Amino acid sequence: MTDTIAAIATAPGRGGIGIVRISGPSCASISHGLIERTPSPRTAELHTFRAADGEPIDSGLALYFPAPNSFTGEDVLELHGHGGPVVLDLLLRRVLELGARPASAGEFTQRAFLNEKLDLAQAEAIADLIDSGSAQAARAAVRSLQGEFSVQVHELSGRVLELRMWIEAAIDFPEEEVDFLKDRALAERLTDIRQRFAELAETARQGALLRDGLSLVIAGRPNAGKSSLLNRLAGYDAAIVTPVPGTTRDVLRERIEIDGLPLHVLDTAGLREAADEVEVEGIRRAHHEMARADRVLFIVDSSDPAAMAGINGDLAQLPPHVPRTIVFNKIDRSGERPRVEEGTPTRVYLCASSGGGLDGLRAHLKDCIGFHPTAGGALSARTRHLDALRRARAHVEEAHRLLTERHAGELVAQELHDAQRNLGEITGEVTSDDLLGRIFSSFCIGK
Repeated sequence: MTDTIAAIATAPGRGGIGIVRISGPSCASISHGLIERTPSPRTAELHTFRAADGEPIDSGLALYFPAPNSFTGEDVLELHGHGGPVVLDLLLRRVLELGARPASAGEFTQRAFLNEKLDLAQAEAIADLIDSGSAQAARAAVRSLQGEFSVQVHELSGRVLELRMWIEAAIDFPEEEVDFLKDRALAERLTDIRQRFAELAETARQGALLRDGLSLVIAGRPNAGKSSLLNRLAGYDAAIVTPVPGTTRDVLRERIEIDGLPLHVLDTAGLREAADEVEVEGIRRAHHEMARADRVLFIVDSSDPAAMAGINGDLAQLPPHVPRTIVFNKIDRSGERPRVEEGTPTRVYLCASSGGGLDGLRAHLKDCIGFHPTAGGALSARTRHLDALRRARAHVEEAHRLLTERHAGELVAQELHDAQRNLGEITGEVTSDDLLGRIFSSFCIGK
């Protein structure tokens, strides 16, 4: 990179402190234009930041990190001033006047990746840490940012490489009396690699669940207790609850968590023959959200004989491709006991107004997507990581089949080579400009 970029690195709005971050070869000259000197490396110095005519813009701390010992690997200058939007905008304008250009989304982190200050999985963990919706998700992102996920990927890739070298050596020296391809140690190594793939895939899957969570739509007839269930899950009165049918007209959204698992819960309008145009639109939106959900909680008033008799007809209105759970509510009136009955679909019996049976629902929601806290702590992972692991694991499984059934050394070596390549996609050793553009464009400006 030959140009210098700059951006406001703190969130928009008013605050005690606001930061303008600058990275690139012009940091020293920009610093001279602002404070008439270059600050001592890695030392916070108090200065007055001045405009082109010498008038003060603000006063604050200037920190200078010479290359390569900086976040981006380039010269980095940070200006810590007061956190008012007007002040920060004036300061950024002055920096741009002095030769910088506005940074694009994620460009500081992208430069850190390109300058090998961190790998791609670590770079993505930065965005995951910023966006984390629970303490567990934040801890998982920190672990990945510190390189734990990358270390495990590299260790697995190294084992695949060792096995591949062993097999290629057997191919290169066919005159040896020992058939290396039938060596028991070779089969044991391959078995060990397959097991490690399974363990890493499960760890990554748990991390992806912590990051992405579960989209959950609460649906059902009017007055079944949908809003009461939302309030009970959220822990406060997020939705209006009245005896009047059709109280909920629009989609209500709440983000909650269960043992660190983020839930994006949507309460929807009651499903019935609409009484007016507003309710028609509310029901249309309910069907739209159900079609996009990971799971539908269909609430049934267990004390209403008509609702109980109409369950099959009601379920037929739900999107067929979306998993559903039937929640029998108001068991305090029907006399049912709180319980979870596994099946297709699973049936949960509870009382939303009192909270009885809610723990069973929470456990069911975790079980239905296979979420469980890992013993060593989760690692932040993304869908693309899971996809790369899946493809790499498929190549290893094919290598195992070729080795055991055909003893085809060349084909086994090629499968292991492809598995290595897929693992390299996770850390960015194998990547494309298009992938980098999509990843870093999702970052916030200034990071």
